[in-house]
Amino acid sequence: MPVGSTTAYEYRLDNEFFANIDGPEVQRGRVDVTLNVKRAATAFELNFDLSGVIYIPCDRCLDDMEHVVETSEQLYVKFGHEYYEESDNMLIIPEDEGELNVAWFLYEFIALTIPIKHVHPYGKCNKDMSERLRKMSAKSIDDEDDIDEDVPPIIDDNMEEEETPTDPRWDALKKLKR
Repeated sequence: MPVGSTTAYEYRLDNEFFANIDGPEVQRGRVDVTLNVKRAATAFELNFDLSGVIYIPCDRCLDDMEHVVETSEQLYVKFGHEYYEESDNMLIIPEDEGELNVAWFLYEFIALTIPIKHVHPYGKCNKDMSERLRKMSAKSIDDEDDIDEDVPPIIDDNMEEEETPTDPRWDALKKLKR
C-alpha cells in the first residue's frame, strides 16, 4: 500500500460474530462496518464507521431491547518491536507480524455506545416483570393509582421523614453543627 493511499473494507457483524467474540455486554445484533485504512509515512490511520442495531437486556425488566449503534472511531497503528498500546487510539504492533485483527476493537467500539442505564421506552417493558418489581419495591406514600406501570417507585434519601421523637442529646449536637 503506497503512502497516502486509502483502502476501504466493509463488514457485517451478526449474531455469529457476537457469539464468537464472547463479550459480556453484547450477545446479538447486526452492525455494518466500513473501515477506511489510510497509510501515512510512519503509521496507518484506521477510520471505522459503524451503524446498526444490537440487543441488550433492559435494566428494568431484563427482556432484550434494541439499541441503535451509530458511531465513528479512529485508530492509529505503527510498527515497532513489540505489541504496545501507546494510548486509547494509538497501537504499536510488531513489524514481523505485519497484520492486525480488528475484531475486538469493533466489539469495544460497539460496547462503548451502550448507555450506563438502558431501559425500554415507556410502556414497552415486560408487564409481568414490572408488576413483580412494583410488588417488591417500597410502597409509595401517594395514591397507588399514580404509580407508573413501567417504573418502580423511587426511594429518595433526601425526603423528609415523619416527625419522630429523638434523643435530646442528638438535638443538642445538631444545634452545634449549625
